[in-house]
Amino acid sequence: MRHMTSPATKTPRRPHPHPHPHPHPCSRPRSRRRWLATIYALLTTLSFALAAPALAAQTKTPASTPTPTPITTAFTKAAHQYNIPPQILESLCYLEGRLSAHNGQPSIDNGYGCMHLVQGTKADTLDQAATLTGLSASTLQHDTASNILGGAAVLRAEALKLSTTIPATLPTTVSGWYAPIAAYSHAGSRQTAGMYADAAFKLLSTGFSATADDGETITLAPQTVAPDKTTLAAVPVSPTAVPAGCKSDSNVDYPGAIDCVVPAATYDCNVTSPCTYQSSTRPSSYAMYAVTIHDIEGTAQDALSTFQDLNSGVSVHYVVDSDGTVYQALREKDIAYHAGNFYYNEHAVGIEHAGVDATGYQWYNATEYLASAKLVAYLLTKYNIPLDHAHITAHGTTPAPTTGSAPNHVDPGKYWLWDYYFGLIHAQGVAYPTGNTPAAGLFRVNPASDQAPLGPNGTETAANNSFFTLYTGPSTADPVIPGASGTDPTDETTNIETQMPYYYVAEKADEAGTGMQMYQIWYGENDRLSGSSPSQYADAKLAWVAIPAGSAVPVHSYVLSLKPTTKNGTIKIYGRPTTSASYVIGTAPTGSQWAAPKSVFEDGTSNLWFAIDYNHREAWVPTTEATVVAWY
Repeated sequence: MRHMTSPATKTPRRPHPHPHPHPHPCSRPRSRRRWLATIYALLTTLSFALAAPALAAQTKTPASTPTPTPITTAFTKAAHQYNIPPQILESLCYLEGRLSAHNGQPSIDNGYGCMHLVQGTKADTLDQAATLTGLSASTLQHDTASNILGGAAVLRAEALKLSTTIPATLPTTVSGWYAPIAAYSHAGSRQTAGMYADAAFKLLSTGFSATADDGETITLAPQTVAPDKTTLAAVPVSPTAVPAGCKSDSNVDYPGAIDCVVPAATYDCNVTSPCTYQSSTRPSSYAMYAVTIHDIEGTAQDALSTFQDLNSGVSVHYVVDSDGTVYQALREKDIAYHAGNFYYNEHAVGIEHAGVDATGYQWYNATEYLASAKLVAYLLTKYNIPLDHAHITAHGTTPAPTTGSAPNHVDPGKYWLWDYYFGLIHAQGVAYPTGNTPAAGLFRVNPASDQAPLGPNGTETAANNSFFTLYTGPSTADPVIPGASGTDPTDETTNIETQMPYYYVAEKADEAGTGMQMYQIWYGENDRLSGSSPSQYADAKLAWVAIPAGSAVPVHSYVLSLKPTTKNGTIKIYGRPTTSASYVIGTAPTGSQWAAPKSVFEDGTSNLWFAIDYNHREAWVPTTEATVVAWY
């Protein structure tokens, strides 16, 4: 976000709109993220309907550091001692911490262990657990069995506080634990607390099997449990302080968002200058067919401060915080300056996320993903946008409109989990695209590292890498293709990312014997960056991408073969679907074949264009220079 530019040239760095859709033929930080992850895990663990008589909370006599206890025994002991269905504890421990103590290291929210006992300004369940169990805070932080016991004590306390009987009693069915689980999240809004409990109950319905720190395999069988959501209204919440310039009201497009919409009289470029956005009447003025995903390179407050700065020249529609809070900064109908390509600004809704692309695994978490997924599901449904990477794009897959404005930004980077994210959106009731059987040769990369956060409490690790490198030959021992110099971990000139469609012309096992599979694809190489006159102009060449074996899966897309409009002519590749030589950003040879996941009409004309995945970013070719080889 900090790199965005003003609209003066109509190519602000952050803006990123997509063209009019053409009908298809057919880390570690764990706290805020952690509770979301916990919600997700809860969905698989609840399975028993255990009646729980009320017992007065008791403070235990302080105990010495315990001898490590098998995790299975720990769940049984905690369930018996605090009268909680054991599957609920299992699901929470899996959701929040993947059954691990994480060596006593805290999450971003300063939460500890698989039960995510926090010690912060909004809640201090770590010290509460210490008081209720008689165990030291250090023991609760480092010993998984003790952490489970502490989490059970806190959850029981939440259930008793919500009880409507005198004396207070515990829920007598698994369904009745919905509200106590929501309260256990200590979320800043009731909607977020409900999301947490929903995730926990979803885990119960799907089940899970995972390995704990001690090597035990914990398995929870899928079960049918209907949560009692009528009790959610009684769950107390601790609302996050509304940032300056924002207010909690209903004057927003997305229900539940915090209203941070900037006033037109002060910020609209059609009214004043300096300014940060352009008022419009989308989708009647410009078709809306895409959502652009960004990271802030900082916190949500950093983003809001920037978007409230008249001199920043940048804007976005929504900001999603790591705790799941959604802020609306601009009306959806208006054109934000966010994508670094004004054409994309005109056609997309931009969403910023708390995080830093180079270290995204320390920022992106289950809570943030789920809140964003719910927002995007709303947008896809409202504007009839398909659920795929061609329409839910990254700033990092958005081309610069010209070589002079390249390179565009690279966020949200290699640690944004696209498959996991799309699955969360799909779970909100949005269907995946369908069509003809995908043509042979079409594939998207869908590795295990992209399917779920690999860390505790819904957090990621450095292994959640979604970028894959290209080589000059069919071996990872061959040179990497030409690209930007240096060792910038966010560089996108020599790789591709997951879930984008590509078309391969050859395939073979890595000759270096790594077990990776090599696919030969056409790729717009930045081979002119190291010349005597460096240029961002790209030239399409055949290159080999190395991906984990078995991770290439079918994908719906057109397949194009490029052809020049004149004999022996050069096929030009464009940074936006607009007939102007100023937008030519590269070339491709006659006969080169490409995945083209969408087609659009050039604004104000009947000229049809295809978007191809040219390199790490998409780019554009007019249909006059393409032959469709295979359809959706």
